[in-house]
Amino acid sequence: MNAPHHRPIRSYVLRQGRVSKAQQRAHDTLLPVFGIPFAHEIVDLDRVFGRSAPKILEIGFGMGETTAQIASRYPENDYLGIEVHTPGVGSLLKQIQELGLTNVRIVQHDAVEVLTHMIGPRSVDGVHVFFPDPWPKKRHHKRRLIQPPFVALLAERMKPGAYLHVATDWEDYAGHILSVLSATLELRNTAEGYAPRPAHRPQTKFESRGLKLGHRVWDIVFRRSP
Repeated sequence: MNAPHHRPIRSYVLRQGRVSKAQQRAHDTLLPVFGIPFAHEIVDLDRVFGRSAPKILEIGFGMGETTAQIASRYPENDYLGIEVHTPGVGSLLKQIQELGLTNVRIVQHDAVEVLTHMIGPRSVDGVHVFFPDPWPKKRHHKRRLIQPPFVALLAERMKPGAYLHVATDWEDYAGHILSVLSATLELRNTAEGYAPRPAHRPQTKFESRGLKLGHRVWDIVFRRSP
């Protein structure tokens, strides 16, 4: 009798979103320039970016507007974006070209596998996980990205003193995230509970509209212990 086949844990569910012509063109022409192919070996980020500078991971950057704004605002940092969906990757690549950004690179692959195989221990200065899929139905909560094993993996990849910044507009998920990060021994909260929105996270148009309607956004910022 054959052994049962176990599907690997993924940090995403692949959805077939529509790719515009501009996104596809950017994906085809610019990913070879700004992309890093997935590989089962540690990547030398200083060599990839051509300099020694703080390295920030942007996990699940969506359509890339926030990543592009942050990279433009903080040219002294290097940003490695991790995203699986082609429309978002194409969108960010288009913005990289339009803004003339030189401090952004992209890996189009599952974040868990990228962190496991390509990012060395104690190698990144910061991690952004902005508005991860909340999976609001209780039966889907196990699909949420922020779970103890994933956060433990992130903590291993963070330098002492590096920060982990998670933002969500789902109160239930915010409580879960705060609980998981608080239970991770290597991490320390920078606030008493939730943090004020740090200056490095731009306020999106969607967020601004939500705030006017009375919706809230919860920022959770922890640091890696020395």
